[in-house]
Amino acid sequence: MIVFAYPWLFTLLPLPLLVWWRLPPYRERSASVRLPFFEEVADAVGLKPATGAHVPRRNLVQRVLAPIAWALVVTALARPQFLEPPLYKKEPVRDLLVALDLSQSMDTRDFRDTAGALDTRVHAVRQVVGDFVAHRPGDRIGLIVFGDAPYPLAPFTLDHALVATLIADMVPGMAGASTSLGDAIGLGIKLFDHSHAAEKVMIVLTDGNDTASRMPPAQAAEIARTRGVVVHTVGIGDPAATGEAKVDLDMLKRIASSTGGRYFFGADQNALAAIYATLDRVTPHQEKTLSWRPRRELFMWPLGVAVLIVLGYQLAMAAYARWTLRGARQPTPRTTRQEPAA
Repeated sequence: MIVFAYPWLFTLLPLPLLVWWRLPPYRERSASVRLPFFEEVADAVGLKPATGAHVPRRNLVQRVLAPIAWALVVTALARPQFLEPPLYKKEPVRDLLVALDLSQSMDTRDFRDTAGALDTRVHAVRQVVGDFVAHRPGDRIGLIVFGDAPYPLAPFTLDHALVATLIADMVPGMAGASTSLGDAIGLGIKLFDHSHAAEKVMIVLTDGNDTASRMPPAQAAEIARTRGVVVHTVGIGDPAATGEAKVDLDMLKRIASSTGGRYFFGADQNALAAIYATLDRVTPHQEKTLSWRPRRELFMWPLGVAVLIVLGYQLAMAAYARWTLRGARQPTPRTTRQEPAA
């Protein structure tokens, strides 16, 4: 459909009539031939000089074209626009950050798969987390891996195929042999600083205790709470182990409770899949739909037609004046009378 950005400008349509009614006619002074004894000459021919000036009369073409040109100019000033069909865009309202422990202990073969066979921890994590990402089409997802230090693998993106590829290519020890849980949460907080999403959720998975962080996990959790970042923690591995291989479940519980998140423990691949299914329910899909209608400007068409009308009229009148002047300059043919011969 066609709409006008400034429809109130159509009130200017009667403006020429108002000007014609309120203002006096245009008058112009021109040089004249001065004659001595002008009054005597005028009396001799019976003429009396009239006061005022000659007001030129408009022809029929002017009476028709002038209102049309003015109406087209006012239409152009009103800025006609063509409204195209509406476009819709879905915008995510949540940014989801996945932080995965890739210390050397993730290569331990003590995790049972769906068939009950022993498998490495990292292989089970790759499958479960990859499925979780595939079921979150409405969220922007980021990816962090941590070992001796945390490393961002993917910024917040809707390209979930890229995130799934990065998860499938993860290798234990690629980030180092130790565990830096607190620094991983701190890096996630920094990534969320550039996020404008209404909800900021971080899911942390680890199989050991923190042995390499510069920032204690409890302090990182407190900063996350003040920044509005919800941290869900997932622990896997052996809580009865000793040293670095022992997963610190108490710390994971404190991190989750202080940030408003939830704590989970995955004993095997089935339990891990149930954990991420639960996280999928507690963080439901949400999208914000934006719509707008593109506008295409049309003011150049009525303005162009008005210019062509005025230009065409001026060219036609100039040609007519030239043709009239040429006809007036042509000599009148003279006829001669021939006398009969004697």
